[in-house]
Amino acid sequence: MWMRKAGMFLLDIVLIVLSIYLSMELRFDMSVPVRHMQTMLRAVPVIVGIYMVCYVAGGIYQIMWRYAGVRDIARLSLLSFIACGLTLAANLFFHLDLFRGALIYIALLAVVAVGGSRMLWRVFSKDRIPGGLGDVMPVMVVGAGEAGAYAVNICNKNPKQLGKPVILVDDAKSKQGLRIQNVPVRGTTQDIPKLVTRYGIREIIVAIPSLGNSERMQEILELCNQSRCHTRMFSEPTEIDAPGAEGAPFIRELNISDFLSRDEVELDTAAIAGYLSGKTVMVTGGGGSIGSEICRQIMHFKPKLLIIFEIYENCAYELEYELRQRYGNDCPVLTLIGSIRDRKRLDEVFELYHPEVVFHAAAHKHVPLMERSPAEAIKNNVFGTRNLLESASAHGVERLVQLSTDKAVNPTNVMGATKRITEMLIQRYGEKTKMKCMAVRFGNVLGSHGSVIPLMEAQIRKGGPVTVTHPDVTRYFMTIPEAAQLVLQAGGIARSGSIFVLDMGEPVRIMDLAQKLIRAYGYEPNVDMPIKIIGLRPGEKLYEELLMDSERDKMTKTAHKKIFVANVDKVDDAQFECMMATLEEVVDMNDERAVEAIADVVPTFHPWKERPKKQKAAG
Repeated sequence: MWMRKAGMFLLDIVLIVLSIYLSMELRFDMSVPVRHMQTMLRAVPVIVGIYMVCYVAGGIYQIMWRYAGVRDIARLSLLSFIACGLTLAANLFFHLDLFRGALIYIALLAVVAVGGSRMLWRVFSKDRIPGGLGDVMPVMVVGAGEAGAYAVNICNKNPKQLGKPVILVDDAKSKQGLRIQNVPVRGTTQDIPKLVTRYGIREIIVAIPSLGNSERMQEILELCNQSRCHTRMFSEPTEIDAPGAEGAPFIRELNISDFLSRDEVELDTAAIAGYLSGKTVMVTGGGGSIGSEICRQIMHFKPKLLIIFEIYENCAYELEYELRQRYGNDCPVLTLIGSIRDRKRLDEVFELYHPEVVFHAAAHKHVPLMERSPAEAIKNNVFGTRNLLESASAHGVERLVQLSTDKAVNPTNVMGATKRITEMLIQRYGEKTKMKCMAVRFGNVLGSHGSVIPLMEAQIRKGGPVTVTHPDVTRYFMTIPEAAQLVLQAGGIARSGSIFVLDMGEPVRIMDLAQKLIRAYGYEPNVDMPIKIIGLRPGEKLYEELLMDSERDKMTKTAHKKIFVANVDKVDDAQFECMMATLEEVVDMNDERAVEAIADVVPTFHPWKERPKKQKAAG
């Protein structure tokens, strides 16, 4: 790059000298007296020096002339006339005895000569952009396969919004030098940082869906990150995507799940189909992030009826609409509004529709909010789950799968402690009823409502700062589809009373995620986009655990490599009933009394120490 700039610098010196000579010829009608030409030649170093200083200071050599527009020519013209003004001043103050008309001609000729050389180079350069860019953003497409061709096509249809493809890169040697819709393949993925600089790329679209979230994809995204370009991802169209919709729905913002190397989940589809196909399946909290994905996955196995049971009608309606768009208006989907707190409503649903399989995803999950309203967590998470278990077992449900969380392990917050109690409920009902009951314990789900990633993305779009609770905080993460698929797989194992633990991989530092996400948007952390440490929120830990110490040595494997069984200590029936009675006494007490009652039931619960005490009534 520096050699090219040096060549342009030397060429401009020659062009300005030529402009000086031609200016004298024009001034004297092509017949210059020798003495005047000698005077001008003595002033050449001064004139050339002034012009070159103006060009360098004005950033002429930072312009990517192959993409130049009217503004860049205007800048060249302005700098040339500033240089003209300086030469006129030098002529006046230093008595150079130069002709003012000739000095003005020099500026005009310099604009024509220097600007013309750039335009000629742009026309004949092998790196030029077909059709030119004007003010449209130059884009690199990574991947020269079908997805890359499709990405080029939809960008070309909407260049003002998506940018204009300038080059493609692909690791296949056979594709080098080829063109897709007149866009050339110029290098491999290893060349991304170099090509970004060379072609003035401002945005990258990664279009290799076959790589998924593999380690190779992580390497490519890291190279894109190094370029500090805004990076987006091509997503393959699905059956419900509207073709040609405004805004090109197949090119999305990069999300943090793209930075997590996760192997594709291998499912035993026969085992899942064995308990879902042709069955009536109910999903509580079916409109939520994980609940809705479970519904989508269930539909692949052709149930007799899918019941979306949800308290919040908007999300449930949107999911039903989505499924009908995909599978047709006559697909077996039914949305029912209701709460797991309402035992009568649950009995009504079970009596009318006789679901055979239940996935229980309904719960209060927001950690800080449950710290402020602990009794609400008891009502919903604990007694709502008990209502569901009692109603389901009374109406002949064959199988019930409860979604749990890593926050139930040695909990430091009310939400996690109440979810640990639901695991105890699953154990007890799995033992004392014919219904096969099981819980599936896993960590954070990327992109779910209230999760950290959507918050960070919103902060970046607003200009920052991006907030992180602690520089060392770590979390386990998996994608929503991965979690849903493994929940379905765990349901097929059917060891009643079991608590299944999903393999979450290695924990990830939230600070690392924040930095990667900032770079994905084309910013540099703490340079263009600040990161602010705000301190741990009420109930939060620095790190989460998937197993308690008592479970760790007794954990057993299942037939699926990503699903394990935690052998949790059993609770005496009489003792447990006494504990539940204690919770019932505090179910309307949103203060420390509710927290103390939860701690009596869950010995491993270590409540947040900064909890505010109950406020006394005035007067």
